[in-house]
Amino acid sequence: MGVKAYAAKSAKGKLEPIEYEPGPLGPDEVEVKVSHCGVCHSDIAMIDNDWGWSKYPLVPGHEVVGTVSALGAEVGDKVKASQRVGVGWFAGSCQRCEWCFRGRENLCAKGRGTIIGRPGGWAESVRCHWKFAVPLPESLPSEDAGPLMCAGSTVFTPMVVYGVAPWMKTAVLGVGGLGHLAVQFLAKMGCEVTAISSSHDKDADVRRLGATRFIATKGGNEVKKAAGSFDFILSTVSADVPWADYVAALRPQGRLVICGLPESDIRFPVVPLLAERSVSGGSSGSPSDTARMLAFAARTGVKPMTEQFALQDVNAALDHVRSGKVRFRAVLAVP
Repeated sequence: MGVKAYAAKSAKGKLEPIEYEPGPLGPDEVEVKVSHCGVCHSDIAMIDNDWGWSKYPLVPGHEVVGTVSALGAEVGDKVKASQRVGVGWFAGSCQRCEWCFRGRENLCAKGRGTIIGRPGGWAESVRCHWKFAVPLPESLPSEDAGPLMCAGSTVFTPMVVYGVAPWMKTAVLGVGGLGHLAVQFLAKMGCEVTAISSSHDKDADVRRLGATRFIATKGGNEVKKAAGSFDFILSTVSADVPWADYVAALRPQGRLVICGLPESDIRFPVVPLLAERSVSGGSSGSPSDTARMLAFAARTGVKPMTEQFALQDVNAALDHVRSGKVRFRAVLAVP
């Protein structure tokens, strides 16, 4: 039986209903009946072929929530039928390399993206390796869990990997789908949090989410004035910014983590790094990282601010996200 989905048939194209044959279920795979799926900027990048990886027709969707509807022959009792799970950016890995053995499958050189060369979650169902179908806490609503599977994991994982601690003075650059979750996670960890955005139009929102300070970058030099202020800065922006100013904003031994994908290569002077400042990358986490994030979110009340759309209204949802008007994450409900 074919799977009904929405797909882009060319770069930057409108999404259209399609039906595809998924083929036999792999022995280590599970099939997930989708109930909700987030709309991520990475979905848009794949639709538009911004990274040169896209193959059409392309079914986007990698912030998936649903229930396990079929189990491969070798899955056994590792995942249970009808269990509610989430699937994020990764759908599988080699399970043989040192990174997979360490539980850092997100660093596997043979990692398989949920929407790279395979159909994603803007569909009736999606498939992944059983380990990447992460069980959801019972108290976490499905419509909230979707954006956590990518956006939440992407900002939470580097906080853990790089040792964010409650005493730290932290900042989040960019207040959007990723940034508004990062503010919440850092605040719930007990950190002092500064939100940094181009203007003050999101000031009230992020203060409600836990930020204690807001810096607006447009038309001022507030970032320069914040030199030597932060132990940890998480950047979620996709635009080019004066990176040297953000390195200078770090305290000695402070760290700037890049989670967004800027338009150009990053340049900054080396001298500030001699005070043991560092610049690092961050990405969506492994299944165990994501499970830890979900448990933390459920326990502390971290949740995305979302706007809901029916799957058949996916093009309206995409237009809303592209316009920058969404506050702060769009979620599709799949009938």
